[in-house]
Amino acid sequence: MDIADLRIALFSGNYNMTTDGANKALNRLVEYLQRQGAVVRVYSPVNDTPAFEPQGTLVGLPSVAIPGRSEYRFPTFLSSRITADLKAFDPHVLHISSPDFVARSAVNWARKRKIPVLASVHTRFDTYPRYYNMGFMEPPLKALIRSLYRQCDALVTPSESMAEVLREEGMNDDIGIWSRGVDRSIFDPSRRDLGWRRELGIADHEVAVGFLGRLVMEKGLDVFAATIAELRKRGVNHKVLVVGEGPAKVSFSERLPGAVLAGFQSGENLGRAVASMDLLLNPSITETFGNVTLEAMASGIPVVAARATGSTSLVIDGETGTLVEPGNIPAFADAVTAYCNDTSLREAHGTAGELRSRNYSWDAINKAVAEAYLRLIAQKSKQPSA
Repeated sequence: MDIADLRIALFSGNYNMTTDGANKALNRLVEYLQRQGAVVRVYSPVNDTPAFEPQGTLVGLPSVAIPGRSEYRFPTFLSSRITADLKAFDPHVLHISSPDFVARSAVNWARKRKIPVLASVHTRFDTYPRYYNMGFMEPPLKALIRSLYRQCDALVTPSESMAEVLREEGMNDDIGIWSRGVDRSIFDPSRRDLGWRRELGIADHEVAVGFLGRLVMEKGLDVFAATIAELRKRGVNHKVLVVGEGPAKVSFSERLPGAVLAGFQSGENLGRAVASMDLLLNPSITETFGNVTLEAMASGIPVVAARATGSTSLVIDGETGTLVEPGNIPAFADAVTAYCNDTSLREAHGTAGELRSRNYSWDAINKAVAEAYLRLIAQKSKQPSA
């Protein structure tokens, strides 16, 4: 069997309802697979205002809006309509990208039919409760996720650091890397635009400390805001530039007086916004890879990031940026201060990060997933029937 012969059923909790790193990666994967001749059928909740046109054939799952996060919908159950659609499609492999209950039902459906299952791990869902005063839910949620992933034939995750975490937690014995690429036509140092900065009220001598991503608490907004407060206390010359939208926008902006909120940006405008920062501060510990970190590196700016999954596989401490112990506000402030006060340090680390970012090619990365499909199909075909 070749890639062109594949029929792939992909289950996603959010395929194109919002724009985030996981969605973009999944759609790029499907685009690549279809370009190779494969057929992909995607099962996901849908809404009336999708963020972008989906790749592949999208089949809507029964779902409900998530309270307080209306931009997302949660898949509720695997209906008879969906199982009939699956049976008619007759996939060679099942791919799940979110550890929800519908994915669990789909895995059971596939196992009964001896169809191999690959799970891609995009974010550390088990860490989310701590950002909503529900830390007691973290252990049972992790156990629930483990019970699902142990039923899959293999896992793929974007970074070796996340793969190590998954191995340590006993999530699966077969864990591979599905890294991430960066669109060099968008993210490039040449996109830097001092005129655009001036229009936003950022003077040429001010160091723009950037935040890039959805404005949700699990992105480390509290650590970011606390770090900026420490910079103000120290009298460090800087200006905050926030690129992104989300439900925590109001509360976040209230903690960042004087910050420039550029809102949601896409395409060339996004590339301009990132390259026009002077450094990226990314305190999140929920990332499995950190697309924003790679995008900043490709734009030629240094990154100050939490020493956590994803970032530790991208940022070379002291060479392309600085890694800081999660939640250590004084250490984050120290790292940002060093860049604010030393133009040559910013330029050196930004240049090194841009060179490192050139190693990430989307087609080569997505081919690894297609090869994982083929390997699992071959392995399953050799197993004796029950």
